[in-house]
This record gives sequence, C-alpha cells and structure tokens, in this order.
Amino acid sequence: MIARTWRGAAEPANADRYIAHLRERTLPVLSQIPGYRGAYVMRHTSGSQVEFMVVTLWESLEAIRAFTGADAGAAVVPPEARALLASFDDRAVHWDVVLDNSSTRGAK
Repeated sequence: MIARTWRGAAEPANADRYIAHLRERTLPVLSQIPGYRGAYVMRHTSGSQVEFMVVTLWESLEAIRAFTGADAGAAVVPPEARALLASFDDRAVHWDVVLDNSSTRGAK
C-alpha cells in the first residue's frame, strides 16, 4: 500500500469550508477510483492559520495516476479548493506503508 501525503493551510474562517469541500467533492471522486483505499485528514491550528495534512491510501502508483494524471507526485488542487486555502504544497509525497496497526483500534 502507498500513503500519499499532502499539506495545506487555511485561514480559520475557511477551515471548515475546506473540510466540507473534501467531504462533499474530493473524497466521493476518489472513492470511485479502483485502488483507492481511504483517507485521513488531520487538522492543526498553528498561530493564525489552520494546517491540514491529507493522507490518502492507494494500492499502487497506477491507481494514484488515475487521480493525478501522468505525474503521480503532482498536487491536485481544484480552483474551489485553492480559493479556500492560504497555502498548499505543489507536490505530494508517497510513502510505502510498511506497518498498519490501525485495524486494532478505532479512531475517536
């Protein structure tokens, strides 16, 4: 499995709207791609901004490319999301998942 990580930040007034965008637009699209295995979205308030770490899980780079196009490392940030974010990474980072202990505990 591959974990694709990406970071962005929003002004506090846009933070909940960005989460809604992910929930209503991005994640439903991802769930239709063969090889997509889920996502975690983490939120952290830092000073005057809200930071986000988005981790999506994939079976392969080929599955990721079904989302990104030929450049698997390219960030996919549609105009609606760009309007809500103060800053974001232009590139995602891919990690080989070598240990998954998440099935033994539920997230709260």
